[in-house]
Amino acid sequence: MRLSGSILGVVALGFAASASAQTAAESAAIAGDPVARPQTLRLADLPKATGPAVSLFNGRDLADWEPWLGYADPALTYRRPAIAPLGTSADTRTAFSVVREDGAPALRVEGKTWGSLVHKSDLANYHLSLEFKWGDEVFAPRQTLPQNNGLLFHSHGSPGAVWGTWMRAVEFEIMRGSTGMVVPVGDEVRIGTMAAQDKAIIYPHRRFRVGGRAIDLHNNGNPDWNVENARDAEKPVGQWNRLDLYAVGDRAIFVVNGVPVMAVSGLAEEAADGTRTPLTHGRIQLQSEGAETFFRAIRVEPIAALPRLVAR
Repeated sequence: MRLSGSILGVVALGFAASASAQTAAESAAIAGDPVARPQTLRLADLPKATGPAVSLFNGRDLADWEPWLGYADPALTYRRPAIAPLGTSADTRTAFSVVREDGAPALRVEGKTWGSLVHKSDLANYHLSLEFKWGDEVFAPRQTLPQNNGLLFHSHGSPGAVWGTWMRAVEFEIMRGSTGMVVPVGDEVRIGTMAAQDKAIIYPHRRFRVGGRAIDLHNNGNPDWNVENARDAEKPVGQWNRLDLYAVGDRAIFVVNGVPVMAVSGLAEEAADGTRTPLTHGRIQLQSEGAETFFRAIRVEPIAALPRLVAR
C-alpha cells in the first residue's frame, strides 16, 4: 500500500513528537543528578572468612553447572517472540565447555548462542572471586559492539524467565569498558545505588559515585536501566582480569582487578502490588551474550559482613 505525502507527513510528525517526548522524559529523569567528578575508592576492613573456601569449578567438567540456551537467533531475545527458546533441548557442549587456556583448565563460554551456565548452589553471604579473559570470537548481533558477558548473582525463578534466556538476577556486568556496571535482569528486580551525571557515557549518563544521588533501578518502564562503573579498571584484551563480588544480605560490592567500582543495596523483587521481597541469596549465572569468554579460579567463601567502601 502506498501512502500519500500528507499521510507520510503526519506519520513523521507523530514519530518526531514521540521521540521528543521520550527525550524530555529522559532529561527530566536525570535532571537532579550531581555532576560526576573523579573519585578514588578503596576497601577497608576486609571481612575474614567464616568458613572454608569452596571451588565452584572443578577444572574437569561442568557437573556442578546447568546450561540453558535462549533462541537460536539471538536477535530475537528482546522481542519476546512467540516461539520457545532452546532451553535444555539443544546440545550445549559447544556453547559451554572445559578447555585448557594458558596451560591451565578454564571454563569456555562460546557466546554464539545466548544463554547462561547456572551453578547448582544457592549462595548467601559470600565473597566470590573469579578470573576472566576475552577470547577472539564475537558473534552477531553484537559483532560491532564491545565484548559483552556478565556475572549474574542472586539468580532465582525459572531458567529462561527473562527474555527466554536468563533467570531473574542482579548483574555484575562484564563488558569492555563497562565491567562492574550494574543492571537489573528481569522486570521485577529492584536495585538501589548512588550515581552522578556523566554525559560522556550512554544514557542514562549515570556513573557510580559514593555520596551521589540515590537511584532505584529497574527495567519495568524505567529509563534508569543501569548505572555505570565508577571507573574502567579492566586490563587490555588478552589478559586475565580478577573480579571480586562481596554479597551480604541485600547489599553487594563489585571489585575489578582490586579496584572497587560499584556498591548496591536494597536488592529486592517487587510484586505487582508494590510489595518488595529482599533478594539475599540465589544462584550464580555466567552469561553467554555474544563474545567468547574464558573463566577460571571460581571460588566462594562465606563472610558475615561487607568490607567498608572509602572514597576520597
